[in-house]
Amino acid sequence: MKSNKLLPILALITTLASSLLPTATPAVAKSIDASALSTLKTALRGRWNTTDDNSCRWQGVVCDDDGHVIELHLPGVGFMGSIPNNVMGNLTYLNFISLRYNALTGTLPPDFSSLKQLRYLYLQHNRLSGEIPSVLFKIPNLFRVDLAGNGFSGRIPLGFNNLTGLSALFLQGNQLTGSIPDLKIPNLREFNVSHNLLTGRIPSQLCGMPSSAFVGNSLSPCASVAPSQSPSPSSNGGSGDGGSKKSKLSAGIIAAIVIACVVALLAILLLIFCCCCRGKNKKTDQQQGTMRDLGAVGAASAGVADAGKSDVEVARNGNASDGGVAAKKSGGGVDKTLVFFGKGPRVFDLDDLLRASAEVLGKGNYGTTYKAALDNGVAVAVKRLKDVTVTEKEFREKLEEVGKLEHDNLVGLRAYHCSANEKLLVYDYFPMGSLSALLHGNRGGGRTPLNWETRSAIALGAARGLTYVHSQNPTMSHGNIKSSNVLLTNSYEARVSDCGLAQLATPSATPNRVAGYRAPEITDPRKVSQKADVYSFGVFLLELLTGKAPTHALLNEEGVDLPRWVQSVVREEWASEVFDMELLRYQNVEEDMVQLLQLAIDCTAQYPDSRPSMVQVTSRIEEICPSSSTSGQDPLADIISDPENTPKLN
Repeated sequence: MKSNKLLPILALITTLASSLLPTATPAVAKSIDASALSTLKTALRGRWNTTDDNSCRWQGVVCDDDGHVIELHLPGVGFMGSIPNNVMGNLTYLNFISLRYNALTGTLPPDFSSLKQLRYLYLQHNRLSGEIPSVLFKIPNLFRVDLAGNGFSGRIPLGFNNLTGLSALFLQGNQLTGSIPDLKIPNLREFNVSHNLLTGRIPSQLCGMPSSAFVGNSLSPCASVAPSQSPSPSSNGGSGDGGSKKSKLSAGIIAAIVIACVVALLAILLLIFCCCCRGKNKKTDQQQGTMRDLGAVGAASAGVADAGKSDVEVARNGNASDGGVAAKKSGGGVDKTLVFFGKGPRVFDLDDLLRASAEVLGKGNYGTTYKAALDNGVAVAVKRLKDVTVTEKEFREKLEEVGKLEHDNLVGLRAYHCSANEKLLVYDYFPMGSLSALLHGNRGGGRTPLNWETRSAIALGAARGLTYVHSQNPTMSHGNIKSSNVLLTNSYEARVSDCGLAQLATPSATPNRVAGYRAPEITDPRKVSQKADVYSFGVFLLELLTGKAPTHALLNEEGVDLPRWVQSVVREEWASEVFDMELLRYQNVEEDMVQLLQLAIDCTAQYPDSRPSMVQVTSRIEEICPSSSTSGQDPLADIISDPENTPKLN
């Protein structure tokens, strides 16, 4: 009887216990994963930000809803040493690993075979060595593998054939020897073994890969299919003369076909050329015209007598006051004036702008910029703002503040127009364009390389302009420092443009176009501190030194920004990897280049309080620029050998 009474109680206990098990499992898994991550951090050191109590919120760690670590994105964090055994294998839910651009040595530990769900493995640009680890072939779901830029040696293993789902395999830049094996991977779409020590013939199944995948080796090209031979005259029973006539006839037909093909090809090329010319002319027509034709003004506002014209088109310039402000309005409430700044002569008005021949210079984050060539020979740049988010009063107050800024290294605001539908800004026109266009434009063509003296002078000029902006008010910032906002005079002097626009409008560009310059603490692009300006200026310096555009350089698949990439390259060939190839010819200024590089790294420190002020930045550039002395020591050694000298990143 007692046992019968105990049965319901035991059943209840069993039910409760089983119901509790699912909630305990994630906690246990989370504890195991956290322990593995902590061990990994201790073993590899580096600049991995792991200050949060929850390891799922550590830099580069992605967890699922149950707390399992499923992705590790840790490129360029300064990891050094060998990956420890019995650590990564505990992260059994991992499907993505990126440890590229670090300084890892040794090979992959055996416990990688436990990563049955791993699909993406990025280990390029480390110092891994030895033969390609066989443990890879025990990870059945691998989809993309990148081992480029390491020191792997020996032959390419046939074990890759075990990875039937492999789509991409990158082995370039190693020391692999022997021939390429008979790889039979059905889904392989991308393959690269360039710049190894391979010999022999390229297998036929890889002949569809681009030739660049095999350069830098001693490989024979893919065998071509031999043409079929025509039967001899004796074999078809014909005489020698008959065979000769048939051969001549075949040659004539072939010649005719070739000539017809050439004529057809020339006709097609001529047609394409004509279409291109028409397209180019059409595009030019769309880019050029007058300010009216290009739509640089909007539709008419209510209250304007001529509803078919825009509010700017019907406007007439009013008399500017002594302070530089003109605010005459029509009865309909539409502002008909340009508001001028400075004490220079007023050589144009709104009618002049509207009649001016114009062309589109470009579309930026905050609007479209036009070059307006006035009838009197003066050329100005007119920016039409869009997505202005402040009131008209706030807009005018901000521009009054910006209009008072006068410095040799700033693009001064000459005038503006403000109405309900239109916000136009007028600046001086700089025919040399921006540093971005000059630095990144057509490197393979007729572009003139920028030497060290020019780049350092541009850096100093831009620093002085930004320092002046910061000196006007403790809370005043530029808000949008980047190379496309640094214009150049004919003598390559820097002029910083677009000051204060970030506080007026919402950027229309997609985040990845502006994120390359943006400080990590910025969440609202309209609220940028002076220390955030310093960060952007640091990225600008790195761009000058590396020649790489921050918005699209080295991003690969999960994105390493320019500051993190520079800090991750700590190998012996640092100088050749970091500095622009155009600068490497100036050996006598390498120390100055490295000093400016260190300043850029200081400016891009993760935490704002760790960054210098712009006054300090300008002072340091002034000390660096005149210096041309060289040192017998490796100028990069101090940065590389002292990890504490490099700001921490998350």
